[in-house]
Amino acid sequence: MSDTPDHPPIQLSAPSAGEFIAAQQSPEFQKLRRTLLSFVFPMTVFFLSWYALYLVLGVFAPGFMGTSVWGNINMGLVLGLLQFVTTFAITGLYIRFTNRKLDPAADVVRAGFADGKYAREADVLKQSAPKGGQQ
Repeated sequence: MSDTPDHPPIQLSAPSAGEFIAAQQSPEFQKLRRTLLSFVFPMTVFFLSWYALYLVLGVFAPGFMGTSVWGNINMGLVLGLLQFVTTFAITGLYIRFTNRKLDPAADVVRAGFADGKYAREADVLKQSAPKGGQQ
């Protein structure tokens, strides 16, 4: 049995700038971008708010943060450790979200590059663009 494939390898060229612009303007890419932002923006706001609350409590409520929970463990330590737990939880949620929502949408955009859809759209955009100096 030989190690050579039955067909020659596919030679892929790098997409042109026009193809990237066509892809960026496509409804598939816009959907992918909206889907990403629908997760990233609220999660960022949540985490930064949670972190700001931790800082504000540390500055303005030292009595509360120093409240003993168990032995030498106080609320400040508990809330500080919960920052790490929250970071890992958000990371896990992001991975799950990416696998379920972003990867399928990215595959659609990637297929547009592979089948030449964006190359054809880039050609149309190039032809409809005004020629240099004309208005």
